[in-house]
Amino acid sequence: MSAVHLSAIEKYFGDTHVIRGVDIRIADGEFCVLVGPSGCGKSTLLRMIAGLEEVDEGKITIGNTVVNDKPPKQRDIAMVFQNYALYPHMTVRDNMSFALKLARQPQSEIDVQVKRAADILSLAPYLDRFPRQLSGGQRQRVAMGRAIVRNPLVFLFDEPLSNLDAKLRVQMRTEIRELHQRLKTTSIYVTHDQTEAMTMADKIVVLKDGVVEQTGSPLELYERPANSFVAGFIGSPAMNLLQGVARTAGGEPRVEFDGGVSLPFPIGARADDGQPVMYGIRPEHCAPGSGGLPVEVVVVEPTGADTQLYCRMNGRDITSTIHDHAHCRVGESIGLVPDLKRAHLFDAANGQRLAA
Repeated sequence: MSAVHLSAIEKYFGDTHVIRGVDIRIADGEFCVLVGPSGCGKSTLLRMIAGLEEVDEGKITIGNTVVNDKPPKQRDIAMVFQNYALYPHMTVRDNMSFALKLARQPQSEIDVQVKRAADILSLAPYLDRFPRQLSGGQRQRVAMGRAIVRNPLVFLFDEPLSNLDAKLRVQMRTEIRELHQRLKTTSIYVTHDQTEAMTMADKIVVLKDGVVEQTGSPLELYERPANSFVAGFIGSPAMNLLQGVARTAGGEPRVEFDGGVSLPFPIGARADDGQPVMYGIRPEHCAPGSGGLPVEVVVVEPTGADTQLYCRMNGRDITSTIHDHAHCRVGESIGLVPDLKRAHLFDAANGQRLAA
């Protein structure tokens, strides 16, 4: 079993409290992504799991073993770094086999493991090349191959795609996910890119300022964000969050915005009369139509299959994604109508989702 459990983890750097009571359970064979903005503590958590940072309080368990006091080499983990961390004077073959040689495994076993990893990652033609003779994507494959040959309990990925161009990142996302489905090794992946998190994860852990904001499957976080931070972080383009006041007395509950504009409550939402709220609408869930929010079109951005409309209402920016070609022009006044079944309401004071 290679489940990973982080229990009440605390971490300080001097007087700075960077990890605050984090609890995460990662099941055996699960692909878990730690995601959040820069400085939220995700890489620090990964380094604590790897044994590269000490745990000030709390407990880290891999399988059935508490590993707080174990050095990295005794934790049976393999880590893939952002900068590949390859030995430039060694061939691909030697880079991949180096850890096995240090462990004094028989050469015949090393050859079998390297061949297996090279076949999985399509690296067989490059085994005798040096890192400088490889592309960025090939170097990242070598870094993953070096991890695979160790046959660890847990793979750790620290923003492994951030140095690649956009097209290669998409390709490598698919390759890493396919690799996980084949090996079924517990994997923990750190990224600041919510698109990577959404497309790769079985489970996403959203972090902010060293605190877990929400844990769940990609669709759970997309469809039922626990608070306005998760709502604004998950999804691209980001969710529109409009400040208003709830009005529930006498008739249909509505949210009033500046300028006399109002919208009905999202279905399933609740709030007290006069309560300051934030109305959350994803760009893909509000479309041009009669009624709704009166906005002025500021930018029309065709992206092929979709069109992004960047609009403004009373000084507030609102984005709409149309799954077709847009027939409106910059400067035109239109209405944006939200899908009330997929809109959200949040408490303006604490950001928590307001659901019945």
